[in-house]
Amino acid sequence: MRSHFTPASVGKKTMRSHFISGAAIACAVTGATALMPNIGSAQIAYDTATDPTYAGGWSAGQNGGYGFGAWSFDNTDATPAGLYQGLSSAQSIGTAWTLLDQAASTGLANAGRAINGGLVAGETFETVIQNPGANNFYRGFDILLYNGTDNLAGGDNTAAIRLSVFNYGTQFWNINDDGSTSTPLDAPTTAAAGVRIDLTLTSASAYSLTMTPLNGATPYMYNGTFTGAINYVDYREWDTASAGLNDAANNFGIQYMEVVPEPGSVALIGLGLAGLAFLRRRK
Repeated sequence: MRSHFTPASVGKKTMRSHFISGAAIACAVTGATALMPNIGSAQIAYDTATDPTYAGGWSAGQNGGYGFGAWSFDNTDATPAGLYQGLSSAQSIGTAWTLLDQAASTGLANAGRAINGGLVAGETFETVIQNPGANNFYRGFDILLYNGTDNLAGGDNTAAIRLSVFNYGTQFWNINDDGSTSTPLDAPTTAAAGVRIDLTLTSASAYSLTMTPLNGATPYMYNGTFTGAINYVDYREWDTASAGLNDAANNFGIQYMEVVPEPGSVALIGLGLAGLAFLRRRK
């Protein structure tokens, strides 16, 4: 069942004991170490286009940050080779991994990578992208989340969750999961200054989605159901042939991507650390 309403907040749980077992504290400390990177947020996986790994450009096989597999450019059009991906600061979202089409009618630029361990209930996949503004008839772009080991080829749209815009007379984002839903959010709005996408698995078969345009337009929120595991993300772009890395109107930019736990999980880690401090004070 799908709806356009955000899920209810999870109620707070009360602590029924003044003591925390050593095993629980050990687990909390281990989790805290894994979830707290240098930038200070609780994250399971994180990578950004500004990582020093990409200082010399963006290439297949690179893997900055942590928690994701290496980038794959497989199933990108072979001709002309090597001209479909790059690193650019032309978009308003700043430095971004960029997909740029090079064929006027048949080109496909593709970039994807594994989500190590897969996306599970209570985790959020977040990314900031800036889609092409000059979206052309019968052309478009999509983001796919699915169970796989490599990028999908053009025409293969079998993802567990797919967010897409294809211009068949309109330019609205569409969601394909266990069904198909057309959203009121259009490509020109999300192209203006980019969009942040937050997709949270609320169970093994349900999720909530928020798309927040960075130009101040009203966010779009959606609840849906899906089938299958998710351990891979794939960005694809079929827009009109690009004039190069500075042609933001025709390029697809990706600023960063991350996986974070739900707030309740972070709170449990903090509780474990607080318990450890309490026990230390008693010694």
